Amino acid sequence: MIDLVDLRKQYKTLEALKGVSLRVASGELFAYLGPNGAGKTTTIRILTGLTRPSGGRALIGGHDVEKEPLKAKRHQGLVPQHINLDAELTVEENLIIHGRLHRMAPSDIRSRINDLLGYVGLEEKRTSLVKRLSGGMKRRLMIARALLHRPGVLFLDEPTVGLDPAIRRRIWSLIKKIQQDGVTVFLTTHYIEEAEFLADRVAFIDEGRIVALDTPRRLMDDLGQWAIDVYQENDMVTRYFPDRESARRYAEEHRDGYALRRVNLEDVFLTYTGKKVA
Repeated sequence: MIDLVDLRKQYKTLEALKGVSLRVASGELFAYLGPNGAGKTTTIRILTGLTRPSGGRALIGGHDVEKEPLKAKRHQGLVPQHINLDAELTVEENLIIHGRLHRMAPSDIRSRINDLLGYVGLEEKRTSLVKRLSGGMKRRLMIARALLHRPGVLFLDEPTVGLDPAIRRRIWSLIKKIQQDGVTVFLTTHYIEEAEFLADRVAFIDEGRIVALDTPRRLMDDLGQWAIDVYQENDMVTRYFPDRESARRYAEEHRDGYALRRVNLEDVFLTYTGKKVA
């Protein structure tokens, strides 16, 4: 559904993307992770037609985003990081405007609104002004708006930023439901546990290049099953082990301050880049 071939982007002296190539299958939930400035936002801006690439190709549903922008955009829905709903309009009015922009028939707009408000749990908020909604409700409304025109691909750029853990988990459940309904999901997030829980595959990007790409489980298994964080003066060193027994033996030999835990995706990223995801 998404195909990037040697994608490049140059901003004067800054090379934001340095030949990114990847494929996302139809129905896949794909997480795209990296530190600030790594190239995540640039990639999404190119895929959604907001920025032109300097080289390479980007295709959505087989359509080149440069040569066939309208056809490519019909396949996609976008939930940006920042809330961009019209706060002075109602929930329903925000959705009606989006449907009209996509030239949907009025009867189709009404039908989709009815379905989607139930889908995201906002049916009782239909006539509420957006400015009266909670942060989690606004996020769910933005997801409903992005799905209104039945896109094949949903881009989620930091969809749970600023939400409390309970609301974040509710959004996670909604995202999985969207994927199960056949929509391809392209997710960027700074919450490493979000990608670990949701994604079928993960790509780590750093300084404009893909540095790792695989399933979360395989990426973590390449390091080991268990990790020991050893606390040293002004520093912490992490060692990885294939099983808990190996980690236990190491801990017995090094009794000074340490913590035993499971390997996670942040360990993978730190190993490849030496940087934190956020």
